[in-house]
Amino acid sequence: MPLPRTYVATPKDIEKNWFVVDAQDLVLGRLASLIALRVRGKHKPTYTPNMDCGDHIIVVNAEKVKLTGNKRSQKTYYWHTGYPGGIKERTADKILDGRFPTRVVEKAVERMIPRGPLGRQAMRNLHIYAGPSHPHEAQQPAVLDIASMNEKNKR
Repeated sequence: MPLPRTYVATPKDIEKNWFVVDAQDLVLGRLASLIALRVRGKHKPTYTPNMDCGDHIIVVNAEKVKLTGNKRSQKTYYWHTGYPGGIKERTADKILDGRFPTRVVEKAVERMIPRGPLGRQAMRNLHIYAGPSHPHEAQQPAVLDIASMNEKNKR
């Protein structure tokens, strides 16, 4: 009797699909966790940990994402300039109202993906846009309705 073999995907076996997600009125953390799952490819039965088998996800209306509770005014993002005493901070509402509102969604997803070369490769599958339009119509993305997956996903 032959032993069962573990399936390991090779680059020719990987099939990448394109999905578009409308982030308007969606809760940030719930949205980010579902996007991180799909960008890595963990939702597929052919998932292989050492391969980039995730789908391409296009997020539109990222500036209209919701944060529950007082997070919009209290959630703080820190970074360091590299100079002594160079710790900087900015709250979520300043980022969402500022020049690059897509960074809130980008950071939320990025922090749910492992650090390293494979994580950076997976982040290249994520395309985030502040407004309702995107330049990926040629890929014919399917609509991924995250709001209907769980009633708590939308506010």
